[in-house]
Amino acid sequence: MSLLVHPTYFPSIITFSVIAQNDIVWEACDNFQKQTYRNRCYICTDQGKHMLNIPIKHTKGKEDHQKYSEIEMDNSFNWQKQHWRTLETAYRTSPFFEFYEDDLKPLFEEAKGSLFDFNLKTIKTIGDCLGIENPTKKTSSYEVIPSKNVDTRFLAESKRELSIGLAEYSQVFEERHGFISNLSILDLLFNEGTNALTYLKNQSLGFLDA
Repeated sequence: MSLLVHPTYFPSIITFSVIAQNDIVWEACDNFQKQTYRNRCYICTDQGKHMLNIPIKHTKGKEDHQKYSEIEMDNSFNWQKQHWRTLETAYRTSPFFEFYEDDLKPLFEEAKGSLFDFNLKTIKTIGDCLGIENPTKKTSSYEVIPSKNVDTRFLAESKRELSIGLAEYSQVFEERHGFISNLSILDLLFNEGTNALTYLKNQSLGFLDA
């Protein structure tokens, strides 16, 4: 059976482990919800855990009833340049930043339009870097309780802490902040590079059976 997942902004390591180990269907028919991974991700800088947030456009009077697939990014503020500069500062000294830099930088130069489509583009780019086949199936209607797919849409909830013991790996600022678990897939990619896919496939996803 396939797993139902929200496409999020450079997904968390747990979410990408789910993607790497399962058949995925993207939830394309839900309403947008604030304070989720739909428009944010977390990395580690010299100051510790740091959020990268994409500003979005709201249609007046429809803040709580906008379809996720119809949400547009707000480029009146140059968040793309800020995000890329932050990533450069945080990961320039990591083992694999320069190896993947040319693959990732164009995303921040072309970021416009639908948040949903942009998130799918970030996931595909990471998947190409890792050698993962890109999931393309999407829902055609919204179901509160999915009838054909395992519901893992909760992975998009940034305030929901999952008690999952991810294996530790070397991080740039580990000596200063200790190991920080379940950051964006970008942290794993820049630090582990070609070992990242093996790492993702080896993580236990027992919580899916709970």
